[in-house]
Amino acid sequence: MGAGAAPEERAACHARPSQSRAVADGARPLPRPTSARRPVPWPADARYIARVRFLGVDLGRVRIGLALADDVIRTARALRAVARRDDAATLADIAGTAREYEVDQIVVGLPLNMDGSEGPAARHARAFAARLELALGVPAVLFDERLSTFEAETRLRDLGFSARDRRSRVDAEAAAVILQGWLDRSDG
Repeated sequence: MGAGAAPEERAACHARPSQSRAVADGARPLPRPTSARRPVPWPADARYIARVRFLGVDLGRVRIGLALADDVIRTARALRAVARRDDAATLADIAGTAREYEVDQIVVGLPLNMDGSEGPAARHARAFAARLELALGVPAVLFDERLSTFEAETRLRDLGFSARDRRSRVDAEAAAVILQGWLDRSDG
């Protein structure tokens, strides 16, 4: 097929096996190209490269913030906040989000004290991360979240959000701060 062929005809020749390979007029399907020895593999396409997606989690007293990133762009973005209820309902809500975005790894904020020691909140985060890992079936890692909420509030204030809007968004933004910090310090 030459350079002057219609775009539909060129697209039909380069279609994936799962896509329709019908000729532009729809009369008959195009055969898959083969060699005498074995089928010719389809060329790799950037759209089909598997991405690894990360879910950042900020455990708050009232809400749990969620953020999302992938290993291609490596920029965390705030996703949403989950209202805390009983553990089963909260885990189910987070699991639904993780399935929707096809998450491969979870990064949970670890609230260390300013001197680096672990207090009750850090022990709770460790236990929650273990339960989340079991519920989702994907690995969970812990990352130091000291001052993440302060940074999230500062970001939202700098973006011009009112105090009321900041309260509703700060948990998800804190999760983005945690996840971005982890991405910046790891190989992912």
